[in-house]
Amino acid sequence: MNHPDISWACRAVLDQPDPIAKVKAARRAARDWRLGRLDWAFATPMPLRPSRTGRPVLLPPSRMPKRGRAGSPRARIAMLHALAHIEYVAIDLAFDLIGRFGGRFPRSFVDRWMKVGAEEAMHFALLERRLHAYGARYGDLPAHDGLWEAAERTTADPLARLAIVPMVLEARGLDVTPSLISRFEAAGDGRSASVLRRIAEDEVAHVAAGVEWFRFLCSAARIDCAQTWQSQVALHFRGALKPPFNDSARVRAGLTKDMMAGVAGLCDLSHNAHVAEGGAIPDSG
Repeated sequence: MNHPDISWACRAVLDQPDPIAKVKAARRAARDWRLGRLDWAFATPMPLRPSRTGRPVLLPPSRMPKRGRAGSPRARIAMLHALAHIEYVAIDLAFDLIGRFGGRFPRSFVDRWMKVGAEEAMHFALLERRLHAYGARYGDLPAHDGLWEAAERTTADPLARLAIVPMVLEARGLDVTPSLISRFEAAGDGRSASVLRRIAEDEVAHVAAGVEWFRFLCSAARIDCAQTWQSQVALHFRGALKPPFNDSARVRAGLTKDMMAGVAGLCDLSHNAHVAEGGAIPDSG
């Protein structure tokens, strides 16, 4: 009996425009892989862009509105919405990585990233629930498109994709999340703070997955990992990678000090620096 293959399941996630249905498709793909229901094949091409409903409206990072007075309910909604968007795009990023590049890796690569994709879906669902508690929904506010733009620039090379998406953009979340947790706690929203703690812990493992498989490719090619990361960031990242860094979380994820020394401050400040500062986390107004 023939089963659907891995790429077909990944494409089903990317082609689903409705957020709730996308979360279900992500969970289904991860479950079907775990239960042996997906064949090891990559016959289905990945799309250049995932399907979207038109909500939220996607803007360049430089045009994202400011969030207003710090600590207000409006500001908390803006922060939760920005974080939900990052996690929503991260679902597609995980499954695009598998469907686009999985055939170049051992089966354990698919094991790891299927788990990541399912966790990103869970993160989005948790944040959407917190938005509902404030009387809001995902899509109510505009969001930026910088994360997927980074994916589009790295469609040809898994080394570049791993270097930029998990090791730069997702790693920035390790730096900014502790301050966001403090903001929610100061505002008396302990439930949102707890959700962010859960997400932050999972994201250490997600960045670590990027580092692990980046090192795998470097080892296979017999090239220096730190130097290669520096060259990939210089080539593909349109932004600034600069402190402050959450050194302890980054080290736990495998981003060692020698690696960070090679890339910190490497790029000039540009419009995509906003993405590196934590995606679309709104600025203080």
